[in-house]
Amino acid sequence: MHCHSVRPGFLLKLSHVLLPAWLVAALFTPFAKAQPAPLRVAIVGLVHGHVEGFLAQLPQHKDVQLVGIAEADPALVAKYSGKYSLPRSLFFPDTASLIEARHPQAVLVYTSIADHRKVIETAARFGVSAMVEKPLTISLDDALAIRRAAREHHIQVLVNYETTWYASNRAAYDELESGRLGELRRVVVHDGHQGPQEIGVPPEFLGWLTDPAQNGAGALYDFGCYGVDLTTWLMRGETPQTVTAVVNHDKPALYPRVDDDATIVLTYPHAQAVIMGSWNWPFSRKDMEVYGATGYAITVGADQLRLRHQQDTDERLSTAAPLAGAQNNSLSYLAAVLRGQLVPRGDLTALDTNVIVMQILDAARESARTGKTIRLTKLAEE
Repeated sequence: MHCHSVRPGFLLKLSHVLLPAWLVAALFTPFAKAQPAPLRVAIVGLVHGHVEGFLAQLPQHKDVQLVGIAEADPALVAKYSGKYSLPRSLFFPDTASLIEARHPQAVLVYTSIADHRKVIETAARFGVSAMVEKPLTISLDDALAIRRAAREHHIQVLVNYETTWYASNRAAYDELESGRLGELRRVVVHDGHQGPQEIGVPPEFLGWLTDPAQNGAGALYDFGCYGVDLTTWLMRGETPQTVTAVVNHDKPALYPRVDDDATIVLTYPHAQAVIMGSWNWPFSRKDMEVYGATGYAITVGADQLRLRHQQDTDERLSTAAPLAGAQNNSLSYLAAVLRGQLVPRGDLTALDTNVIVMQILDAARESARTGKTIRLTKLAEE
C-alpha cells in the first residue's frame, strides 16, 4: 500500500496501536532538502585590496569555506591574521604548497594582475579552478595562455567585476534583449574614482596598481576593463572592428609611470562604444548608458535606471529587480558554476568574454602608445 493512498485518520489510529511516535512524526514531516556542502576555496595573494571585501563577508556566506591562504609576505600575513582573527595554520608560502595541503576546489586570486597567469597555470595543474579580480590578465598573450591551461586541465576560470552584480546593468541588458530599445547603436560607460592614492588604498595595493609591469597600465586597465566587459556582453561577444584609445597623465607627480585618465572608442558595423576609465573623477562612479534605435536605458548606481522609449514623452526612473539566486554575488556564482548549476558562457565573468576583453585592452594600450587606431579580427578558437 502506498502512503499517499492511506487516509490520515487511519494512519493516526495506527500510530496509537502499531507505530512509534518518531515514525508518525517522520511520516508527517516534509523531507528536508539536502544542502550542498560549502565550496572549499583558498585565497592566493593579499596585495589586492578587494580581498578585504571577501574576508568581511565570509562569516555570513554559506556557499564557501575558506581552507587556506597563500602569501609570501610575513607582514601581510600578520596584518590579515590579526585583523580578521585568522589562525596562522591557514597560511602557506605559495600556491602549490597550499593546494597540496588543503585541496581547495577553487582559488580566489588577489595578486597583482601580472601574476594571474602564473597562479592560474599552477592551480590548473592540480585541476583547481580560479576566480580572479578584474581584468583577466595584462596582455592578450597571457589571456590565450590562460585559455589553453583551462581547456587542457578542464577547469573554470572566472573574472570578478563589481559591476557584474549590479541589478541595474542586468535590467539595461534585459531592456535591450527584449527589443524595447531597438537595435543597439551606442554604449557609453563611465568608471573610476578620484584616484587610488587619493582614496587611500593600502601601500601593498598602490605599489602594483601604479606599476605598468604589474597592472598592465593605469586607469586604462584598472577602470577601462569594466566598460569593455559590459560592452562585449551587450554585443554578445562580437569583436569590434577598431579600437582607438587616448590617455592623459593629469597628475604626473602622483602617477609618474602610468596613465590616470583614459578613453577607449570601439567601432562595430552598426554601433559604437565609448568607455571612460579615470582616476580623476570628482567622486566614485560606475554607470552605463545603452542607446538603441528606439530607446535608451541609463543606469543609476547599482539598482536603478533611467528609461525612455520611443513612444514616451519623458524618461522615467525605474528600480531594477534584484538579481536572483546565484546571480547576485561572486561567491554564490562561483559555487553554482562548480556544482554544474550554471554554465558561464558569454556572460560578464566568463573566460570567453574576458579573452575578448583582453584583446581589446591590449589593442587600446597599443593605440594609446602609438596614437593610431588598431584594427581587430576575431580570435581563432585554437
